[in-house]
Amino acid sequence: MARKGMLLVYTGDGKGKTTASLGVTLRAIGRGMNVKYFQFIKSPDRTYGEQIALRKLGVETVQLGIGFTWTKTPEEHREALKNAWAIVINELQDETTDVLVLDELNNALAITKFPIDDVLPLEEVLEAIQNRPTKMHVVVTGRSAHPTLLEMADLVSTIEPTKHYYKEQDVTAMKGLEF
Repeated sequence: MARKGMLLVYTGDGKGKTTASLGVTLRAIGRGMNVKYFQFIKSPDRTYGEQIALRKLGVETVQLGIGFTWTKTPEEHREALKNAWAIVINELQDETTDVLVLDELNNALAITKFPIDDVLPLEEVLEAIQNRPTKMHVVVTGRSAHPTLLEMADLVSTIEPTKHYYKEQDVTAMKGLEF
């Protein structure tokens, strides 16, 4: 029986969405699969623990964003999203990729502070995911997954916080745990 590529979506307000995608990535690497990892919000100007580890494992890892929406102008974010989508739409057609991780794509698609549909068109994104090579697994992470993406997905895990030190202990992001 020929393998069918799965669409896995990790969403919700809890911590662990990127971590879940990294678990899938590690398993796939262990099985000799070609994995590519793209991050829509994180900036190439910063260093992230997962980026360091994945590069050591030989995984193509690319930060396509420029940080949180409040850190730059809407125009800068729109340009970054436009460039990100131009790269990722081509990756979604690559027959040699076994697993394509689109980390924080949900966050990008959920931006409402400024218009994005002309630079990251939802319908085009959904169509490209739907029409990817039949054996390609796609992993999408981030808060606020679009209902149509959830409907398309083969697996949806919604990660919700029960307790988090950000709120209970007023702790900020920590190296090795959040980045």
